[in-house]
Amino acid sequence: MNTSTARYQMVNQQIRTWDVTDEGILDLLARLPRDDFAPAAYRHLAYADCAVPLGHGELMMVPSVEGRLLQALALDAQDVVLEVGTGSGYLSACLAALASRVVTVDIHDDFVSAARGRFARHAIDNVAASVMDACRELPDGRFDAIAVTGSLATLDQRYIDALRPGGRLFIVTGEHPVMEAQLVVRGNDDDWRATSLFETSLRRLQNAPEPSGFSF
Repeated sequence: MNTSTARYQMVNQQIRTWDVTDEGILDLLARLPRDDFAPAAYRHLAYADCAVPLGHGELMMVPSVEGRLLQALALDAQDVVLEVGTGSGYLSACLAALASRVVTVDIHDDFVSAARGRFARHAIDNVAASVMDACRELPDGRFDAIAVTGSLATLDQRYIDALRPGGRLFIVTGEHPVMEAQLVVRGNDDDWRATSLFETSLRRLQNAPEPSGFSF
């Protein structure tokens, strides 16, 4: 696989055509070798328009969704970001390139260990990765942006509470096969507003609560 050509095609045929217009993000995705973050058995799928298996029934996001997520969060070089669901570490690396610091958590300790190794190989030193069940607890502190990489049945107020004033939350809610990606922006106090971005479908966060009578 010619990875340079594959990255070019991913950016221009998948991501750019799905309303990702931020040239800084497009340039980042064209530079960062996504195949270095994919499991060895699936590296040939790293630039395909599909969700790559990671193990434990988990998947890498489709590249176009990653691009929309990064664009929606509108990160600043001074931002501190929380990522829920480290996965392969690829999105963590993208966030780290755009922000000051990234705190990323995952329920699977082998994901966290593998991601730390990938960060080290790529000299990414502004990501702190740890094992945590985000459906039960969140890291201390408040954040300028939060990216939740698995879906929830409904919006979880804890993520809004973990935002600083003006903070942005990317989250996907609803029921398979049609879910809603949303951008939530917190105001100065307890007010916030949510904007629908697009329809998609992500696997549930492990241990995510389900409303009574809801099946998945």
